[in-house]
Amino acid sequence: MSDADAEPRRGYHHGNLRQALVAATLKLIEERGPLGFTLAETARAAGVSGAAPYRHFRGRDELIEEVARQGFVMFAERLEAAWNDGRPSALSAFMATGRAYLEFARDNPGHYAAMFESGVAIAGNPDLARAADRAMSVLVRAAERLAQHLPADRRPPASMVANHIWALSHGVVELFGRGRPGGRAPYSADEMLESGTAIYLRGLEIIPR
Repeated sequence: MSDADAEPRRGYHHGNLRQALVAATLKLIEERGPLGFTLAETARAAGVSGAAPYRHFRGRDELIEEVARQGFVMFAERLEAAWNDGRPSALSAFMATGRAYLEFARDNPGHYAAMFESGVAIAGNPDLARAADRAMSVLVRAAERLAQHLPADRRPPASMVANHIWALSHGVVELFGRGRPGGRAPYSADEMLESGTAIYLRGLEIIPR
């Protein structure tokens, strides 16, 4: 079966095979998880021949990496919009980036799983690494701005703060942001992240105790 033959049956449009495969992969990830399907199944879901994906991807892992790359681009845009150059205040903007993290995970479960649960080697893919670094750089800039009022000898490394907040956000998503709301705690994921972030920042004396 040629790609052209598949077009009327599945709605695939010639010239957009790459994105059609990404869309099919996202659907399969949401249904089965990032490790629960083969490249051949992705091709069938996209309505193309089993050989068609190899026009753009060397294998299933490379396709997952592209899904993750696109996810990190979207993720970085969310974080940048939430940070808004520290307006209206560095603290409120910092907290907004945390909410944006949770919102992205809720709104884009397929991308999120590809980014954080598929085992993709970010360092081995330059485009993917750049997209991931762009997202992290938002949190680093936010941490720098938030702690700039502290004396230099008491100022924690911005990259450390950014990574701690990233880890806290990811943990909240995994433990409290999925499944039945309130199933693990009588608080929402947003409340858990906001209170945890506040406790952490007070411990570093970035915000008043």
